[in-house]
Amino acid sequence: MGLLTGRYRKGSQEQPSAARMHYVPRHMTDENKLAAVEELVPIAEQAGLSLTHLALAFVISHPAVTSAIIGPRTMAHLDDLLAGAGTVLDDDTLDSIDKVVAPGVDLSPLDVSYVPPALTQTELRRRIKGDRAAAD
Repeated sequence: MGLLTGRYRKGSQEQPSAARMHYVPRHMTDENKLAAVEELVPIAEQAGLSLTHLALAFVISHPAVTSAIIGPRTMAHLDDLLAGAGTVLDDDTLDSIDKVVAPGVDLSPLDVSYVPPALTQTELRRRIKGDRAAAD
């Protein structure tokens, strides 16, 4: 919904539109989620990636994920996502992300999830390095 684009940041003047907030009020302004974004920004920077590319590569690295659902609203958004489709994260970067948001942990009481073994066991959470790109 845009949190992992880096557009909405803690203390930012830009706030999500009323239309964006209509179906999920508070999700875009939740302090725990915004704090996680702030911790993910330097991980993306250290990896030499945009936050968007980091997020897409993270999702695709999980072996239980068969496809990433993207929601570009503009051609520029789509072009950016396609440019990051071949991004592969190394284990150190994946571990850093897991430290920010531990697998299976809800950041907010607004989120409720089942914690399957694929989230709690590292070897089940990551595709082998040769299979981590969204496109080859």
